[in-house]
This record gives sequence, structure tokens and C-alpha cells, in this order.
Amino acid sequence: MDDHDEPGTARPSRKTVLRAALAAGAAAPALLLGVPALARTRTASPGTSLEPTPTCDDGDDPTPPQMEGPYFKPNSPRRTSLLEAGTPGVRLTVSGYVFGRGCQPIPGVLLDFWQADNNGAYDNTGFRFRGHQFTDARGAFQLTTIVPGLYPGRTRHIHVKAQAPGRPVLTTQLYFPNEPRNATDALFDPRLLMTVRDAGGAREAAFDFVLDVTQSPGPSPTPTTPPPGGGTWTAGTVYRAGDRVTYGGRGYVCLQAHTAQPGWEPPNAPALWRAG
Repeated sequence: MDDHDEPGTARPSRKTVLRAALAAGAAAPALLLGVPALARTRTASPGTSLEPTPTCDDGDDPTPPQMEGPYFKPNSPRRTSLLEAGTPGVRLTVSGYVFGRGCQPIPGVLLDFWQADNNGAYDNTGFRFRGHQFTDARGAFQLTTIVPGLYPGRTRHIHVKAQAPGRPVLTTQLYFPNEPRNATDALFDPRLLMTVRDAGGAREAAFDFVLDVTQSPGPSPTPTTPPPGGGTWTAGTVYRAGDRVTYGGRGYVCLQAHTAQPGWEPPNAPALWRAG
């Protein structure tokens, strides 16, 4: 409380105002830029204390990484819903934003999700419960899926890879609060807990990623440069899995369908391109 606050008066956090502005499609107030903020706002259950992490502030850690596990597959389809007709399970919607260290949302972030089905099994021959998407102009994403099932040794979790344009890939996992196996899963990290609530027989979850991307107040345009050495990769082209391009004198194979944009050059996007 500062000198001008009345006792008992609650002031909205910068993150609350920022999220509201993003949801309304408005620009964040200039006076909020550069001010430290929580990356997400979590509401704990009565009698429960949850540490609000990760924080979005210079000097603080971004969203922590976790192991990939044995079930990741490249070339997942681009989609925001992993549901299929007749698939059993409790419907789950996961939404949130992706921020950099300067608490500014990042558009065009690649998010690749994969998870177990209702019985705790992964589809290793096809792409059930696998899919990738990109954050929109507000840095927002939304995934429609089901609550993953349990399998021996693990608590409920969703795998994800996140990559901002031209930046390294973050591989991590998202967890559910109040799961009994959270206490026995050696990989469980409370910093990766989603906020989850019941919604008429379904569940809604929220999580905001903070990537290790340096930001300064105000947006800065990404310069568009032609491929060095006259390569064939071109921004704005729609590439499909298996397409081949050249860039910087090397050949690359497309791993996931996407529309190329500045910052997603093959050497900078290992989630999208493989040298060879």
C-alpha cells in the first residue's frame, strides 16, 4: 500500500489490467509498460496457498523446462482442438498468453501439445491428442482437449514445446492442482501448475508462459531479409511437412505445416525445420 491508498483498498495488478486489455483487443496502457508483473493470476482453493510463478520481471526465471519424455513426435497437425468424435474423457479447455521477460505478449509463438488419452495411453502411430498452433496477434492461445488419463509413475500432465520466432525451443509440462499423484511424481513442479476450474461437466484451465525473450518497452519491428546465398526459403510461403528448401547454403526439410514469417528462418526454428 502506498501513501495514497486507503486502508483495505485493493489495487488491480498490472497483470490483471494487461490481461483485460488484451482480452478487449486494446493496447495496454503505456504507463504499465516496464512495470514488473505476475505472469499469471491464480486463484487458490480455500485453505490452499499457491505460489504465483513464474513471475514476469527482468531478472526472474522464465517458465521452467522439463524433460521431453519418450512420446514426442514431430509433424503434428496444425489445430487448436484435439477432440475427435466419440472420444471419451472430460472436456478440457486450456487458454492463456505467452509473454517475454518484459511482460509483453509475443505473437506467432509455436506451441506443440501432446498428451495421453483417457486411459493414459499415447498414440505413437498416429496423431491423436497431438497438435500444434501459433499464438495470435495478442500472444494468446487456446487448446481444446480432454483431461489426460493416468499411467504408472506419473501424475496428470500435458506436454508442450514453445518457440518464439528466432528463439530456442522450450520443452516443458503442465500440471493439474489437487492431484494426489503430484506428491509422488518425481517430475512434478508446482511452478507449472495450471489454474483449473469446473465448468458444467467440463473443465477450464489457464496458464501463461514466460519465454526467455528479452524485451524493451514498446514493440520493435522484425526486419525482413532475403535468404543468404539466394536460398529458396521465403517469408509468407505456406510450407507443408516434407517440403524442402535451402537457406544459407544448406538444405532443410519441413517438419510441421506452417506459414513462414520473419524470425522462423530454418536455422532459427528447429521445431519446424530439420537440416538435411
